[in-house]
Amino acid sequence: MSAPDWAAQALQQFDAVVAATPGLRVREGQRRMAELVAQTFGQAPLGRDGGEGDGGEPGRAIAVIEAGTGTGKSLAYAAPAIRMALARGTRVLIATATVALQEQLVHKDLPALAAAMPEPFSFALAKGRARYVCKLKLERLAGDDPAEDDALFPDDPAGADETASAEARGAFYQRLADDLASGRWDGDRDQLALPPDPALWAPVAAVAHTCTGRHCPLFAACTYYERRKELVAAQVIVANHDLLLSSIGARLLPELDNCLLIVDEAHHLPKTALSQFACEMDLSRLAWLAQLAGRALRVGAQVQVDDDVDVAACSTRLRAALQDAERLIVDLYGAPLHEAAARAPGQAASHRARAPAGRLPQPLTDALGQVLHHAGDFLEALRAIAKALREHIREEPGEARRLSQLYAQVGQLAPRLEAVHATAALLLQEAPEGDAPAAKWFTLSTTGGAVAVRAHASPVLPGAALAAHLWSRVRGAVLTSATLTSCGDFDFFLREAGLHGKPGVTTLQVASPFDYAAQGTLVASGTQAAPREVAAFTRQMIEALLADLAEVASGALVLFTSREQMRLAVEQLPPALRERVLVQGRQPRLALLARHRERVAQAQPSIIFGLQSFAEGMDLPGALCESLFITKLPFAPPDEPVDEARAEWLRASGGDPFIDLVVPATAMRLAQWVGRAIRGEDDHARVICYDKRLLHTGYGRRLLRGLPAFTLQERAARAAGTG
Repeated sequence: MSAPDWAAQALQQFDAVVAATPGLRVREGQRRMAELVAQTFGQAPLGRDGGEGDGGEPGRAIAVIEAGTGTGKSLAYAAPAIRMALARGTRVLIATATVALQEQLVHKDLPALAAAMPEPFSFALAKGRARYVCKLKLERLAGDDPAEDDALFPDDPAGADETASAEARGAFYQRLADDLASGRWDGDRDQLALPPDPALWAPVAAVAHTCTGRHCPLFAACTYYERRKELVAAQVIVANHDLLLSSIGARLLPELDNCLLIVDEAHHLPKTALSQFACEMDLSRLAWLAQLAGRALRVGAQVQVDDDVDVAACSTRLRAALQDAERLIVDLYGAPLHEAAARAPGQAASHRARAPAGRLPQPLTDALGQVLHHAGDFLEALRAIAKALREHIREEPGEARRLSQLYAQVGQLAPRLEAVHATAALLLQEAPEGDAPAAKWFTLSTTGGAVAVRAHASPVLPGAALAAHLWSRVRGAVLTSATLTSCGDFDFFLREAGLHGKPGVTTLQVASPFDYAAQGTLVASGTQAAPREVAAFTRQMIEALLADLAEVASGALVLFTSREQMRLAVEQLPPALRERVLVQGRQPRLALLARHRERVAQAQPSIIFGLQSFAEGMDLPGALCESLFITKLPFAPPDEPVDEARAEWLRASGGDPFIDLVVPATAMRLAQWVGRAIRGEDDHARVICYDKRLLHTGYGRRLLRGLPAFTLQERAARAAGTG
C-alpha cells in the first residue's frame, strides 16, 4: 500500500471515531492536525533500510504541531497513528511530560479510543524501573536479621540514616513486604497510598545496577519484568520524556527507527534533554570508593575472575586522582571561598566557578585525564566481576539468592563510579570549531572548616544533544503541544529541539477553537516605576494588584515571578482579602485546589497565589479562574551556569543572548501563563498584566504577538500612593 493510501485510511479512522462518539463534533483544527499526523506517519521510512534523505542523513518524516488549547490533540494524534501502526505492522510510542499525563492517556483517553475503533489494539504504560520495588532487596531489609542493612543505603549526610531510625526503616519495609504478600500492593511506587520518602525508597528500587535480571531467584515474580512483558505485547506504549531519552539504545521501548513516535507536551523536551545529558561528581566525599572496592572484592572472592582484575589498585589510583583534581580546583577557584570564610569564621560558605568558553587550565586537564583513565579501569573491573558472577549463578543456582544480594550491594554504589567517568569525559571534551562548548563549572562549599568540591558539566544546546542522540535514530515522529511557537513562529522551538533546517520536518499551527476576542480580555496595565526599579515597581504593582483583587467575585489566579515578590504581596494583604487568598506552599497542592473549588462552588471569592509551577498544567475551568493576574513578565535571565555558557557562546558568535534566547523563551513561558485563563468554549476571563513593557517595548510587542487574540485594553498606571 502506498503512503497516500495509508494516510487516507488513517484519516478515515479518525473521522469514524469522531462520528461514532457521543458528544464529539468535527473541529476544523483537530481534523487538520489528524490529517498531517496521517500524512507524516504514512511517509515515514521505517526500518533500518529506510533509506537516506537529503544530505546523506537517514530519511525521516517529522511533524511539529502547535495545537491550541481545546483542540483535542490526543484524539487527533492517537486515532490516525494507531490505525497507521496496525496497517504497517509497527507500534506507536507516545512520550509525554509526566507520569500523571501518562496515566491520563492509559486510564482515560486510550480506553475510550479502543471502544470506538473497530480493530482492537493493546496498550501499556512504561515507567522507569526505579519506580518498581526489587523484591529481593525488600526481602533482605524486611527480614528478621537484615545483616549489613547499611550496605543498601547511601553514605551521604542526607541519606536515609538522617531521615529515619533503624526501627522506623524496618517498620516501613515490613509494611511494604506485608502489602506485597497480601496482594494489597503490586510493587509500583506510584500505587502506594502516600509517596514514600526518596531516601527510604532508593534502597529497594529495582534499578539496573543492582539487578541480576533473569539470574535473580525472584525473577519470575518481579514486578518490573512483569510490566516489561506487557510492553512487549502492547501495540501502543505510553512513556515519558525522561524514559524516552534515558532508554535510547536499550531494549525497553520499541526501536526508534521502526515505530511511530509521538512527543506530547513537546515544549518540555529540550529542558529534559539538558537534564538527561548533564553530569556531576563529588571530589571530596570519597568513602564510597573503599566501600565499592570492598564489596566488589567480596563478590570476586565468590567467583572466578580474570587474574588481571585488581579492584583494590583501581580504587586506590582513582582516589588519588580525584584528590589531585580536588586540590587543583581549590587552588584555582577557591580564593572567594577563603575570603568569605575569613569574613565570617565558622559560618558555612559556598562559591561557584565556571570555566570561561569551556576551557580548563592544562594542569586540571591533566588531572582529570587521570580520573577518566582510572575510573574506566575500575568500571572494566566491575564488569568483569559482574560477568563472572552471572556465570556462577547460572552454574550454581543454589547460590543465586546470596550472590544476587551481594551484587545488589555493589550495584548500589556503581552509579557513582559511572558519574565520575561521565563527568570527567565531558569536562575533557573539546567542541569542534564553531560548535558550542560544554558548560563546565565547579561548586565549592565549606562547613566547619572542611571544603567540599563538586564538578559539573552539561551540554548548552539541547538541540545538538537531541539531534545526536534522538533524531539520528527516529524515522517518523509527531511533536505537539499547545505552546510551540514563540513570538509567532516555530524557529526558537525547532532550534531548541534540534530540528531547525532538518529535511523532512513540517510545521503546522492549529488555532484553538475558542473565540478569545469574545471570551477574554487582556488588560495591559502598568506602574509608573520601571520593572528594573525593583523596590518601587514591586510596591506599586502590589498596590494595583490589591485594588483589583478587591473586585474579584469568583475564582482567580495570581502568578508571581519570585517567592520574595509573593511574600511581600501576602504581607500587605488586608484582613478581608487575606481570608480569600490561598498561598502556594502553605498546604499541599491537591488540598489547596480542593479548597479553592469548594469556595467557588459556594459562590465565594477564592484567590490562588502561585509561582511558575502553578503557571503550567493548572486546569481551572469556568468560574475557577475568571481573573488571571500576571505580576511581571516571566523573564528568566541567563544566570545559571548552562545559561551563562550559552549566552557567552552566543555573544562570541555575534548573537544577542537577550533577543536570541531570553525573549523567545519568555514568549513560550508567557503563553503558558496566559493559557490558564480560558479552558473551555463557555469560559470567560480577563487577564491583567502589570508590566508596562508588554506594550511599550519592541520585544514586549513581540511577546504580545504570541498570545491568544484577546480583546486588548490598555490601562494607565495608577499614580503612586493613590487608592
